[in-house]
Amino acid sequence: MRALTLIALFMASAGPLGAHDGETHFSGLVWTFDAWIIGPLLLSGGLYVIGFVRLLRRSGASRRMIRSAAAFWSGWLVLVAALVSPVHFMGERLFTFHMIEHELVMAAAAPLIVLARPVGIILWSLPRMFRRLVGVVMASRQMRAIWNILAGGAMATSLHALAIWGWHAPVLFDATVANVALHRFQHLVFFLTALLFWWAILWRADKGLAAWHLFVTMMHTSILGALITLAPQIVYVSQTQDAPRWGLTPFQDQQLAGLLMWVPGGVIYAGAALAMLAVWISRSSRGGRHEDPISVS
Repeated sequence: MRALTLIALFMASAGPLGAHDGETHFSGLVWTFDAWIIGPLLLSGGLYVIGFVRLLRRSGASRRMIRSAAAFWSGWLVLVAALVSPVHFMGERLFTFHMIEHELVMAAAAPLIVLARPVGIILWSLPRMFRRLVGVVMASRQMRAIWNILAGGAMATSLHALAIWGWHAPVLFDATVANVALHRFQHLVFFLTALLFWWAILWRADKGLAAWHLFVTMMHTSILGALITLAPQIVYVSQTQDAPRWGLTPFQDQQLAGLLMWVPGGVIYAGAALAMLAVWISRSSRGGRHEDPISVS
């Protein structure tokens, strides 16, 4: 209950602005202004706006463009909440919030951005010559072959699972607490493999197979969450060492973090699996000729 109260109080808290590196005080909640995070966020957002405006002037607004923009900006804002807002500050100090941060990146931001299919719009932000060059490279036989391998359902699910389990190895996870560069790399791997996974699920795999891959992901993340929750001792020593400053014992912090992966995380994947099954059943009953109801572009 104390941990849940801490999360509730956090939602209403705000503190002075602070930097990512060298932050040692615990008197307030701060926003993280790390150039390695802010830069890509602003760049992607800016390119999307330019491409969207150019397409808008060229062909006018359409429902697909509007849905794409809504999905993209929702995912973009979730990334800001996870990596820039005080969630990130707290994630460096409490395992519980670190887990919230990862769930936001992998299970919320990634599927929203994949639903938006922003690559085409972002390409329209580039100069014509460069846009054509990128298009030629992306359409080349070699790139298509590589993409077909990586974006296959089994491969994407396996890579995402490897990233999740590998980075949650206690030694490696604790290392990210002390090493800022490693922490950034961890987030990048989580995000990229999540994008690949959700792309395969939403746009490549048969909906029945997509439901299966989601079920497998739900199972292995739930198992990992259960192992963390039910561990008989503290296994994430560095990540939980500051928990007493926030009213939790290190063991409580570890248990709540595992519980967040186990239950809410599992619910997200289970819900997505059920949605895919519903789509698969609907399309099968109609002969598979109707537009995918979850498509946004």
